[in-house]
Amino acid sequence: MTKEDKKNAYLYCKFRDQQYALYDEYAKRHGMLMKTLLVLNALFYAKEGMTQAEICKRTFQSKQTVNSIIRNLWTDHYVTITEIPEDRRNKMVEMTEAGRTYCEKVVRHITWAEDTAMSMFTPEEQKQLIDLSRTFTKNLTRLVNQ
Repeated sequence: MTKEDKKNAYLYCKFRDQQYALYDEYAKRHGMLMKTLLVLNALFYAKEGMTQAEICKRTFQSKQTVNSIIRNLWTDHYVTITEIPEDRRNKMVEMTEAGRTYCEKVVRHITWAEDTAMSMFTPEEQKQLIDLSRTFTKNLTRLVNQ
């Protein structure tokens, strides 16, 4: 491992942390926690709803965190929770009209910003960014978990 490798790892992680802080600040500016924003984003675009397990996979959050967020959203009447007859352990979570109204501007704006930022790259740059980020994440996961 070279000094350049270490510098580039630091820079890459610094940019990732900067993005994380940007999402966190954006969510707080709109009166919510970042993890709640991630769940609302997933649910907003899931027209048929999602199970809590699907939300966990999609947002990379624990069952406990997602369950707590969903309970709060349910208390505020932003989501409905229905039992799935075939699998009583899983529950379907769907956004209510009040929930869609509550988060639509916030979710659509962040999605627009992400899409627009990506569109500022050429198609080749987009592919390269995605491929390299995927490989870095795969390598990091393997090394952290060994």
